[in-house]
Amino acid sequence: MQTFSIRDLREKSGELSRESEAGNPALITRRGKPLMVTLPFTQQLMENGIHIALAEQLYTEGHVSLARAAKIADMSYAQFAEHLSALNIPVVDYPPEELADELAVLAR
Repeated sequence: MQTFSIRDLREKSGELSRESEAGNPALITRRGKPLMVTLPFTQQLMENGIHIALAEQLYTEGHVSLARAAKIADMSYAQFAEHLSALNIPVVDYPPEELADELAVLAR
């Protein structure tokens, strides 16, 4: 997620538009503090609504945990995990070596 200041909006509106066209949200700040988030107008947004679309995007980009994303989406943890799985978005994303360690612990 790219960050733009209020001042940047005058000078970099083309860049903000390109980010949006690419499907990327952006954070707008004032004096270095978050002010608002822009969301691309996508089919996903139309089908699922803003809360769920934002939660999916923030989770997929690694900005929030699964639990936080579920709260943003106004869903239970289990419901949101199932929702992500239905979209083929990984809910558990272990590096291979960490996954091997976890599986070894489970095998004991």
